[in-house]
Amino acid sequence: MASQVDHPTSDVQGLTAVFTRLVEGPFGKLVLPAIILQSVLIGGGYASGREIVQFGARFGAAGWIAIVAIFVGFTVMAILTFEFARVFHVYDYKSFVKGLIWKFWPLFDLLFLVMAVLIIAIMASAAGEIMQQTIGIPYLVGIVGIIGIVAVLTYYGARVIEEFKTVGTMLLYVGYLTFGAIVLVAVWPEVTATFAAGDTSYVADASADAVLLSGILYVGYNLAVYPAVFFTLHRQTTRREAILSGVLAGTLMTLPFLLTYLCLMGFYPSEDVMGAPVPWLPMLESAGGTVVIGLYGLVVGWTLVETSVGLIHAIIDRVDEDLKQIDVGRLAGADGLSRVQSGLLGAGILVGATLLARVGIIELIATGYTLMAYFFIALFAVPLLTIGVYRIAKPDWRAEFWNRTQLRSRKHA
Repeated sequence: MASQVDHPTSDVQGLTAVFTRLVEGPFGKLVLPAIILQSVLIGGGYASGREIVQFGARFGAAGWIAIVAIFVGFTVMAILTFEFARVFHVYDYKSFVKGLIWKFWPLFDLLFLVMAVLIIAIMASAAGEIMQQTIGIPYLVGIVGIIGIVAVLTYYGARVIEEFKTVGTMLLYVGYLTFGAIVLVAVWPEVTATFAAGDTSYVADASADAVLLSGILYVGYNLAVYPAVFFTLHRQTTRREAILSGVLAGTLMTLPFLLTYLCLMGFYPSEDVMGAPVPWLPMLESAGGTVVIGLYGLVVGWTLVETSVGLIHAIIDRVDEDLKQIDVGRLAGADGLSRVQSGLLGAGILVGATLLARVGIIELIATGYTLMAYFFIALFAVPLLTIGVYRIAKPDWRAEFWNRTQLRSRKHA
């Protein structure tokens, strides 16, 4: 009997050992960072389908140029991010950004705060549209309802959401693969016809330059997700690992965009789909049915709540950590924000997101994401492509600079 009682414990320990070996091996070095980046991106980037219309599908058959730019951009940024973190052993966002823009790192904090509020607003707006079109709940009531759920979970149920985060992510992957397969099977002849005709009629300018810029901007605002991967990068010990993992990350991050883009080409240039606040809804209504729409609502609803709660916690944690390291007088205690202060900050974020959501998802994505893209490119991409590349190539540049300065001083003396 004793041996039978011990078996479950042995099984758990065995599974734990297998998981540990998996994470500490090639999987943890090469695959895990790519999975983390994709899991963060897919929640905020693909839930409604509106982002794919704005930054690729509206160009019709020419949208493939944006997809190439997105793949190259995500891949290059991932490789440089992984390699910079490996060379200088910086595995948190603050140390990483300080290594690129020095004392201007608080600007990145501010930018992340604005971006997080914008994402929550866009997700709340999408939820309002979905609930209005599927179950008849008024748009504003839906927005307030989803934000209310986020608020409750933020203060009372965040741990539960975090524990089931993996389940939610798997549900999201399965859901989008299912949605994509259903739509593509139904409209594949129309997809091929769009490409055969070279149709770009939905926009006035589908030149290569315009489409390329759109792809670059998509990469730009999604640079906000890269700090989420830092905690997994300490396992990478060689440049080869950083490069291979970066290529895999770029591939996984681009595939959902490609899948959604192909689905949209089956309806191009229909205004009912291309002009819809949530393009997935009319596509699934056409190709699927009530059950599919219900599954979509479940998947997207989970995504909206999970991502919003995570963003609010990230903001509170960032502010809390910053206040611990600077003299703020009576603004916060020695341990950072109090529970009341954290609650007020979270409430303020939700109020701001509620007000923004009334602008509407189409305008928020077209204007808000585009503006954020330029800021993230300026504060993250450009420094990483210049200062970051230089420092990776010459990690001891400060010592070399100091030695040269000392040598010049001796010559002048």
